[in-house]
Amino acid sequence: MAEERGSRSGSGPKGRGNSRGGEKGGPRRSMFRRRKVCKFCTDKIDHIDYKDVKMLQPFIPERAKIIPRRISGVCAMHQRTLQTAIKRARLLALLPYVTD
Repeated sequence: MAEERGSRSGSGPKGRGNSRGGEKGGPRRSMFRRRKVCKFCTDKIDHIDYKDVKMLQPFIPERAKIIPRRISGVCAMHQRTLQTAIKRARLLALLPYVTD
């Protein structure tokens, strides 16, 4: 078994090699993407009110799904409180569960 592993060609894991099909030998450059900052931390908002629908609406798109924090840029603590506030607002019919 160990002899079979050593006989594979390629330098990457599982013998696949490091080069990609479309690249032309140069190092891979990644685009610089600015890190998103939490809207609630910058405005120093401690409590997210479920009755404030105007504040919650940017975090709910047309499909009425809650936007994940990797897209919205909200920190983990505020994402949890935002999630409960959206769910409470939905329960009281301030926000829709789904679109028509």
